[in-house]
Amino acid sequence: MTISAGAISSEKPLGGRRIVVTRARKQAGGLAQRIEAMGGEVIEFPTIEIEPPLSFAELDRAVQQIDAYHWIIFTSVNSVEPFIERLKMAGKAVADLGHAQVAAIGAETAKRLSAAGVAVAVIPSRYQAEGILASLNPSLLAGKRVLIPRAAKARDVLPQTLREWGATVDVVEAYRTVAPAFDAAAIRQRLQQGSIDMITFTSSSTVSNFVQLCGGDSLAALVGAAAIASIGPITAKTIEELGGRVAVTAREFTIDGLLAAVIAYFSGSKN
Repeated sequence: MTISAGAISSEKPLGGRRIVVTRARKQAGGLAQRIEAMGGEVIEFPTIEIEPPLSFAELDRAVQQIDAYHWIIFTSVNSVEPFIERLKMAGKAVADLGHAQVAAIGAETAKRLSAAGVAVAVIPSRYQAEGILASLNPSLLAGKRVLIPRAAKARDVLPQTLREWGATVDVVEAYRTVAPAFDAAAIRQRLQQGSIDMITFTSSSTVSNFVQLCGGDSLAALVGAAAIASIGPITAKTIEELGGRVAVTAREFTIDGLLAAVIAYFSGSKN
């Protein structure tokens, strides 16, 4: 589906565009609303669901000895709520974290922590594990104990590097990402018909689950003529590994950054 650049108004830069949002249903609203506000039509196809871990045992053990940690690093907004909940269930309060330095992978995670009363010491300029590492002083981590509450499946560059710096790192599961039970027949049909302009991916999990839910073909074969937008380089790498071609990568690895990149892409499109 092609719309001339002249058909896009400055007030509605996504007018007439059909854009797939693959975020978890509970998190898709913000991006979907912004796309619609810009004139776009949103097709929600949640390829992940956020679930509790099969067991909170490891997280509970970490919370019980929270005084032992010098650093607590949150690599996703999804880990904040379960961490705070288990803290309270253990009879502890946010004030009990005052001895530790807290790092958040991005502005949204930091905002959620601040809303819970947690002071955030480090927010990297690049919202990924490498950005956190670049914001820390290796010499000050040696001999320190670090807690990372995160998803069961995640990149290991952060804990591995911290251990190389001499830190003791506990990685505990705070949540899981799973592929939902979702019938992909309708989305596949629309992709084959060429009636979708773009698919947005906000994590590597959304990409791999998309391929799984749609039948396991290469990503390029699945999306057809639709453009692919990635929230950042890690997600873009997964897209390419699964046979897709990235048309848009956000410069700032946030939903705002992704939306800005999508708008820029379509504003510059031509027949």
